[in-house]
Amino acid sequence: QVQLVESGGGLVQPGGSLRLSCLASGRISSINAINAMAWYRQVPGKQRELVAEITRGGNTNYADSAKGRFTISRDNAKNTLYLQMDNLKPENTAVYYCHAVTTWDYWGQGTQVTVSS
Repeated sequence: QVQLVESGGGLVQPGGSLRLSCLASGRISSINAINAMAWYRQVPGKQRELVAEITRGGNTNYADSAKGRFTISRDNAKNTLYLQMDNLKPENTAVYYCHAVTTWDYWGQGTQVTVSS
């Protein structure tokens, strides 16, 4: 079992920045089994969609909308996943979810990001 807890969301003006964090906890064997981790976003009435993902070795993949403005990273020693979001736009408003993959899929509870003036 892996528990994921996101933090760092909030209200920010257009052009601002936020850094999301996701702390993974649980059995050591489960934590060590985490391979890929990712950030997803979801707005009301729409499906959850991938923002960015990163393997245990650090290989990354971004949605086109995130390229150039968002940076995903992970600190395996701290069991923490990050998403640095810069130059935020109103269309980035969503609930952002942390996702981890072992032989199972795990999701956090989500953190709200609101970009508005």
